[in-house]
Amino acid sequence: MSEQIVRDLYLEERRARILEYITRTGRASVAELSRQFGVSEVTIRADLQSLAEQNLVVRTHGGAVPANNQLLDELSLAIRRRRQVLEKSRIGQAAAELIANGDAVFLDSSSTALAIAHHLRHHRDVTIITNSLAIAYEMLSVSGVTVVMPGGTVRRDTASLVGTDGLSMLARFNIEKGFFGAHGLNLPEGLTDVSSAEAEVKRPIVAMCRQVIAVLDATKWGRVGLASFASPEEIDCVITDQHAPAELVGAVRALGIHVILV
Repeated sequence: MSEQIVRDLYLEERRARILEYITRTGRASVAELSRQFGVSEVTIRADLQSLAEQNLVVRTHGGAVPANNQLLDELSLAIRRRRQVLEKSRIGQAAAELIANGDAVFLDSSSTALAIAHHLRHHRDVTIITNSLAIAYEMLSVSGVTVVMPGGTVRRDTASLVGTDGLSMLARFNIEKGFFGAHGLNLPEGLTDVSSAEAEVKRPIVAMCRQVIAVLDATKWGRVGLASFASPEEIDCVITDQHAPAELVGAVRALGIHVILV
């Protein structure tokens, strides 16, 4: 098993323990969890966002509380099975293989985009444009990667910067590829997000990228979130796993979109 996959398994184990801690105590703050698990508050916020997206916890101001027990049981089982972690790592690796030394790329604030960043540690002269605080933190020690962050307002639950006021600075960059996670991919809605603030940031960046690449696991196919940020006509490629529904994959390919199954 590769070092990267082991790291991802450790990440899921930490999140499982965070879930157990919140379930046992009834609530927990970001600062408390940071002390308890010995990681930064930025990392904890990313962990809580991942758990919240899976309906395991409910975010509160400065922390989280448990969701209902049935959902908690289902989520704990999913974490222990680890399948999603392995597939997310494979999606991240396949995406990283599309990035050449010297490229300027956009990575959004999704957990799958963070998996891509994990696989860029040996790239050289790569510029990552991102609104993800977690990705920026991950890349601090990587000498071959330059991180550019547009200005914005910190959204604590996603550890990201939102708002469009700072996006004008990106006009001076030739963004070769943009990698976008999503709440769902469906036709005709395209890529959607549950957060209108995140979609508001992604939408103009999609238009700036020479290639738009969706990175999402099989559970995201057929789902529709609150706000669309990329139409099917704007998507060049989708990287997903082997469990993606064949009928919808076929419909997407019929539109001329390249689908990579890992």
